[in-house]
This record gives sequence, C-alpha cells and structure tokens, in this order.
Amino acid sequence: MANIRKRGENSFILTVETGYDSKGRRKRRYKTIKVEDKSLLKTTKKLRDYLDVEFHKFKTEVQAGEYIAPEKLTLETFVVDWEEKYASRELAETTLANYLSHIRNHILPAIGHMRLDQVKPLHIINMLNDMKRKDADDKPLSERTKQDTYLTIRNIFERAVEWQIIKDNPVKNVKKPRITEEKDLIVYDEDEIESLFISVENEPFHWRMFLTLILAAGLRRSECLGLEWSKLDLDKGTVDITQVITKGRNGAVIKGPKSKKSKRLLSLPESVVEELKFFQLQWKKEKMRMRDKWIEKDRQWVFCNEDGTHFHPDTPTTWWTRFTKRADVRYIKLHDLRHTSATLLINQGVHAKIISERLGHSDIRVTMNTYGHVLRKADQEAANKLNGLFSKKQSASNS
Repeated sequence: MANIRKRGENSFILTVETGYDSKGRRKRRYKTIKVEDKSLLKTTKKLRDYLDVEFHKFKTEVQAGEYIAPEKLTLETFVVDWEEKYASRELAETTLANYLSHIRNHILPAIGHMRLDQVKPLHIINMLNDMKRKDADDKPLSERTKQDTYLTIRNIFERAVEWQIIKDNPVKNVKKPRITEEKDLIVYDEDEIESLFISVENEPFHWRMFLTLILAAGLRRSECLGLEWSKLDLDKGTVDITQVITKGRNGAVIKGPKSKKSKRLLSLPESVVEELKFFQLQWKKEKMRMRDKWIEKDRQWVFCNEDGTHFHPDTPTTWWTRFTKRADVRYIKLHDLRHTSATLLINQGVHAKIISERLGHSDIRVTMNTYGHVLRKADQEAANKLNGLFSKKQSASNS
C-alpha cells in the first residue's frame, strides 16, 4: 500500500496526507514503526492487518492535531501535555505546585531542550549531580530537594512510556538519591521560649496565639491556618484538626490534612484555653467593628485578615522572619517551633507513641527518625537517674 512502505527488515513508514501547501504541493506526515513480534513478520495477512490498525491510529492522531513527530518533541514541549492531561487532574494541588517548581528551577534548565527520546540515564545523573540552589550558589542543595526532583522527572517519563511516546523510561535505571544527612534539630530551649513570648507581647495578639498553638499542640503552619472556631471546643479544651490551607499553583488551597493520622483531636493546656477564650472575644469585637468590610460570610477563620478572609500560607512565615529580626530573637524556621514542641514533650518524659499521635505523623517510625537523637539523649538521662538507685543497692549488698 502506498501509505505503508517497508523500510527495513522489521520497520515500516506510515504516510498520511494532510492536503496542500500554498504552492500546491502535497503535505504529508510520516511515522516509522518497528514490528518486534517475529510471528507477525512471518504471516502476511496478520502483518497487513496489524499495519492497517497502526496506520488508522496514526491517521486519527494527525487529523485530530495530536500527533507530534518524535524529532520535534522536546522534554519542555512534553511537560505542557503532562501538566494538562495528567498532573493537573491526578496530582494533589500542593504536590503539583512542588513538581512544577522542580521542573522550572532544575529540570528544564538542564535538559528541557533535549528530545524526549534522546534523554539517557547519564543525562538524568548529570542533572542531579549538577543541581544548585537558585537563591545562593554558595549554599549546598538539600538531599531532599534532589530526591523530590528525581521523583518529578520519573513521573514525567512514566507518563511518556504509558502513552507510548517512548519505549523505555531512562529514569528507571537511575538510583533515587539517598537522604544520608542526619540534621541536628534546631529548636528553642525553655528559656528562649520564655523570652520569645515576652518579645511577642508587642505584636498583634493573633500572632501570639499562632505561636502558642504551634508550641502547645505541635501544629503545622497549614493546620493553624485551616482552623475555624467551630473546631475549637473551649469548654472541653480540645482542637479538632480536619483541614489545612496550603499553597497551590494559583494561590491558597483549602483541603483535608496530608494523611489519615493528621486528622486528630488534641487536648490543650488549661492556660492556652483561657488565652483562646480571650482571643475569641477580641476576634468577635473586631468583626463587629469592621461591619460591612467583613466580607467572609461562610467561614469563621481563627487566623484571618481584617476582612475575615483566611491568611495566605506565606503570611505567617513572612511575619515570623521580620519579627525575629526586629525583636532580636534567635531565628529558627517557623516549622522548627513544631520540632520545639516535640522536643519539650520528649524532655518531659512523654512516650514517643503519644508524641507521634499529637504531631499527626503517619507512622511512629517518622517520629523515631525525626527525633531519634533527642529520644536517645532522653533515654540516657533516664538511665542515669536509675543509676543512683542501683548504686545504692550494690553498696548495701557489699557492706
């Protein structure tokens, strides 16, 4: 058939005519396919039927405008399809935002110009080895960022194989970067926490409460932002974590917590409950003062703007960075206050299982891995306390 021509021992060229150009010349699209099944090559009818099917599939793609010749399909071009036809539909908003960040900052600058079918494992390895921070070249890039970038590019090529655009995934032959670094937790001690709350007295009261809930309940930033007054039972002294507010591609996203274990009911210290009662009274007064300027009608966000709308996820972090600088407070990341909360509980002798549940970890192993050093230190101190008891016992038996 004129539309199907044999090219080699097991390869064939498919040709689809698409009309005429401005000079009256025929326009054609070509596609080369290889027949790997040797049994097809031995049977004329089966081979013809197979080629007919492939030709009509190719013709349909061309007529629908969906076919892109392999030699023109770069990784950068394919990522557009990947986002539109897969990622935006299948990935969680936060995950997609993170993936797009890695694509923009690390993947496309390194290999975005390459043809999809020409990317080899060595290109992936070189990309991962050469990755640098965008904000400061002199600072090392975290192993976690390298691992997340690896997962992103692997996902992209998995779709390319799944959609039969390429035959093999070059990333499958590249080992996922290992996280070998064991970082020491950067936390506040009890004296620094006391100084922190003295300093924050000069800030708007809602920020004092924001820090209080992170430290008292070990909440994530997103969990604090997602709190509504209906989720705080100030009579029973509990807070119910059922939703979070995180960053998405186009702004803030309200969604459920990151895992089933993240949905949890937490008891609060009595002093914190009393502070919350006072804060709620101030919140209501502010709402009455704003009157028609209070535009939020459906939700009662605990932490909100003057018009009642929830904070953007970056707002607490921006405030925290500026506050620590002007108040001359030792800077640690806002998320490290959550680690501070866990460390305080460990030092008070609270069991790791309880700490894991309060933090909403998906598995106690996450708690053990994150706070292993602190737990080992607490275990040693416990052993030292028992040492005195057994020393006395030994002395008595020797006398």
